[in-house]
Amino acid sequence: MIHSLSEFKFFKSFRLPVESGDDIHCVVEQESDGTTEHGEYVKDAKLTDISVTGLGFKSLARLQLGDELTFSIQHKKLRFDVFGKIVRVMGDSMKEGQLSYGVEINEPDDRAKLHRFIGQIVNFFTHDRIKQCLRDIALSEQYSDMSEGFEMLSLMFSLFKDITEFSKKEGFVANVVEELVRVLKAQKAFVYLINVENNELEAVEANGVPDKKLYKFDFRKGLPGYVFTTGLSINIDSVKKVHFLETSQLPGEAPRSVLAYPLHNREDKVIGVLEVQNKMGEERFTEEDEKVFRLMALVFSCFYAQYNPVSEKSMVRRFSAPNARQIIYIGRSESTTLLRKSMTKMKDYPGSITVMGERGVGKTLYSHIIHAEGHRANQEFESIDCRYFDDKKTEEMIFGGEKDLGVLKRCVGGTVCLKDVSFLPMHLQEKLLLVLKEKGQNRENYVRPRIIFTTSRDLKVAMEEKHLHPDLFDEMSQFIVHIRPLRERKKDLQELMDYYLLKESKAHGFIPKVLSDELRERFSDYDWPGNVHELRNAISRLVLYNSKHHVITEVNEESLPILENPIKPQIAGSLPYVNDWTIDLKDRVLLVEREMVLTEIKRHKGNKSKAAKEMGISREALRKKLISSGEVLARLTGKKVNSEGDVEDNVAAMNAGNSKNNRPVSKIDGRMDRRKVA
Repeated sequence: MIHSLSEFKFFKSFRLPVESGDDIHCVVEQESDGTTEHGEYVKDAKLTDISVTGLGFKSLARLQLGDELTFSIQHKKLRFDVFGKIVRVMGDSMKEGQLSYGVEINEPDDRAKLHRFIGQIVNFFTHDRIKQCLRDIALSEQYSDMSEGFEMLSLMFSLFKDITEFSKKEGFVANVVEELVRVLKAQKAFVYLINVENNELEAVEANGVPDKKLYKFDFRKGLPGYVFTTGLSINIDSVKKVHFLETSQLPGEAPRSVLAYPLHNREDKVIGVLEVQNKMGEERFTEEDEKVFRLMALVFSCFYAQYNPVSEKSMVRRFSAPNARQIIYIGRSESTTLLRKSMTKMKDYPGSITVMGERGVGKTLYSHIIHAEGHRANQEFESIDCRYFDDKKTEEMIFGGEKDLGVLKRCVGGTVCLKDVSFLPMHLQEKLLLVLKEKGQNRENYVRPRIIFTTSRDLKVAMEEKHLHPDLFDEMSQFIVHIRPLRERKKDLQELMDYYLLKESKAHGFIPKVLSDELRERFSDYDWPGNVHELRNAISRLVLYNSKHHVITEVNEESLPILENPIKPQIAGSLPYVNDWTIDLKDRVLLVEREMVLTEIKRHKGNKSKAAKEMGISREALRKKLISSGEVLARLTGKKVNSEGDVEDNVAAMNAGNSKNNRPVSKIDGRMDRRKVA
């Protein structure tokens, strides 16, 4: 109710239009999710109008009602920040995908800033523009009209009374849907709710169709799927204009015009969609229709306020507990956070993707997630390890044999993950290239499976050693994602341990177990050469070995080896470049020396003077060692060096520093990036 009234108020209020010549600079920042100091910026936001109670802007970004934003506005010498919430979202031009947002400003101090700002910019208006603004004010419908305000309030009370008195009676929803069709002069109307067990939107009520049971489809498809997943309302006059939607297979012809609005439960979760189709005698639904429709959507939201489904099978994130999902990437380190952001960008990328990383870091999991999150999720996902079968068997698995179809045919429209493709014999690599080159040469291109390659080998080295075809190297180099080993993202370790402890305990029917502080510290000191795969195996063995203990402490490794290698400091393990034969020996020695110096500094709790004295060198000599070794590290990993030899992340420096070694760089993981290979 609050959202709808605020939206109605914003819609009816007069707002001063902003023109390009007003010399107003505006930066829009979303609220931080708590993991970073600042939220993401809405880069293409364009300020369109302003009043003392709100702002309007346009953007291609998909924001939702209730999102909190900060506006940094500058005009001449005036510079200020205001805070507000989105109360209105509507599409202005569906061809371009641009949306119009209305933001309500509630803080008295912020409204005072807007008051001063409007007073300043009006001083620069021309006489013609002032006349036009006065004309608009005189002719506009004012929300402040007393009779209209009481009429709206009376209507809301009347609706609330109807809902409380008649909602429990049989046929209430059907009667309201029928009335909605009559008032809006529509041909059809639907009330969709999410079924989290089937991951589908299902029509729980419909008018104008013979059988509502036929109207159910994947929650990401069609216009209702778009409204459900984004939380945005929509009003269009032709579905054919919307090219970014994957239509659902429903009975009947495509609608001529559609008006749809999300339904919310008491917890403000989007639980379904209210939709009407085909305005009688007109091309599209009017603004007056939108007002009535929003009010009716509020009625249905109140009726379904208690609807809050929960399921471990749900692919809808807001209806399943994070750790209950079968496919999930655990961790809060900077590297893992960037990886999750890359999943959002890559989920519908049609070209080939290469995921690099050591054994057990989660390359196949990453591939499966971007498949499950994208529009290909309804189709098959299969992975094949090219190392573990003979040539004939591998060929049959990929391309098919006399009796069985290969994965390239079974996964039509889906995703195929080929693991360690450099182990394929050269004639099979050439055969795979022929399939990839057929892309875009026929009308069935869109149903071909997307190929995701995973590899633990360096692609350039594999090509130079004749293990990888040069043309396949070009294909795999189009977009590269690098997943860092677990020893370089220790911040993820605690969450991973908790996740697998809960998962393994549940799998064996045990009460959730916990690790003792001593064992956690022991695990933290370990370098995990087998990465997440080794960690999961270790946790699984711990849970089974301690079936009767709630708190797991020490384990006798003579009777049960928990870890694959003894726990000990591994300098080479923590510095992968030490084992890189492409780096000069002198530079590798500097990196080893740097590790020893940093270890000594850590032992003396950050006191560099004491550390230098303990090592038998001067404080200045220690500083020079850190600077010289830091320069090597900066060249390899993109970390700039300050005057004390300390290093910081710097993607720009990374791009410049790695040009010498031709190492591609990316914000995804700090090392690798998309690159075109001639």
